[in-house]
Amino acid sequence: MTFQTTRFVQSQTTFEELSALLDGSNILVTGGTGSFGKAFVARVLEICRPRRLIIYSRDELKQFEMQQDPLFRGDAAESTLRYFIGDVRDLNRLEMAMRDVDYVIHAAALKQVPAAEYNPFECIHTNIIGAENVILASLRNDVKRVVALSTDKAANPINLYGATKLASDKSFIAANHLAGQAALRCSVVRYGNVLGSRGSVVPFFRSLIENGAESLPITDERMTRFWITLGEGVDFVLSTLLIMHGGEIMVPKIPSMKIVDLAHAMAPDMPQHVVGIRPGEKLHEVMVPEDDARTTVELSDRYAIEPAFADWPRRSFLELGATAVPAGFRYASDNNTEWLERDSLLEMLEKARA
Repeated sequence: MTFQTTRFVQSQTTFEELSALLDGSNILVTGGTGSFGKAFVARVLEICRPRRLIIYSRDELKQFEMQQDPLFRGDAAESTLRYFIGDVRDLNRLEMAMRDVDYVIHAAALKQVPAAEYNPFECIHTNIIGAENVILASLRNDVKRVVALSTDKAANPINLYGATKLASDKSFIAANHLAGQAALRCSVVRYGNVLGSRGSVVPFFRSLIENGAESLPITDERMTRFWITLGEGVDFVLSTLLIMHGGEIMVPKIPSMKIVDLAHAMAPDMPQHVVGIRPGEKLHEVMVPEDDARTTVELSDRYAIEPAFADWPRRSFLELGATAVPAGFRYASDNNTEWLERDSLLEMLEKARA
């Protein structure tokens, strides 16, 4: 079988290693009916044969719609997929859903920056207490590995969403010590904006273009962002699940682009108008802050921010060929060395549509 490759899963050997890890296993995905969750489930069904793949989410309609999707129909999928209604705020339900589970992908979160600013209690309950519940349920069910999805907004956060995800990240990192002699290992993945996902600026711009808008709204002409496709995000999580030691924050090497250039690439002849930065937004996103450089190592396709705990075996990735980044290193969307040109962006948008 020939598998589609991405920048993070590029070889047949990696596919074989993932298959060896996941075949016959039980996997649970929180937020499994979201953009990432569905793409992750589809990819896992493509490359391996888990015994059970559990979609854990709180929206019964989205679960029903996912069950009707031809992508998740057929004997192989229907014999593997399980749908659990539940909220990450509910520890008892999580513990029940995680029985005999080997691997957990934690993708459930409240992600909208303005909504989090105006509804802080809800964001805290889902993103922080929900993370704690995932950790406790994993510990109590002898889960082997957890990969938690984070965001570039968790680095030097200025909005509540980023702050809650930073707290979540810290919890998953500390969970490796809480596990003691248990098998549980937890790691975090942190990446930028996902092209085409719900809430992304791309479908917003596309809707305006298709509905005859006179111009596209730009928050600030200087604004830059990191960009990654949904498929690349899924493969980055899968590759992290494969190579993780536990305690790392994995940061992919991905391109940047100015928002004005993105708008121009999507609608070259359409004017733009500046509307100002929304509450909690940054001009540029940072994925490796300067203060984390002391514990960051560089691999071929990513950076790994390793814990600052004195007893952490930092040599592990160094022994795999990683190199320590220089003092004062900062990985941000405005100082990136890889930038998207118009043709590359359009190619990524086509992949996002597929």
